[in-house]
Amino acid sequence: MLNNNNILKKIRVALELKDEDIIHILKLSNFEVSKSEINALFRNEDHPNYVECGDQLLRNFLNGLITYKRGPKPEKKN
Repeated sequence: MLNNNNILKKIRVALELKDEDIIHILKLSNFEVSKSEINALFRNEDHPNYVECGDQLLRNFLNGLITYKRGPKPEKKN
């Protein structure tokens, strides 16, 4: 079954992201997490320290990933 944790894992592998990269990407969306919180997301579901990735975290990661890959959104000129 494909859940938020699996989506995050697949993106991490595909883009060869390290924990620090994921933390940086989340900061681009003004979402602060620690390295231990990131590690808990990538544990096996039967591990006692496993944490389910919520929709808000995944949404902020994807928004930050856009900024990470494309750069910041240009400001509108009036």
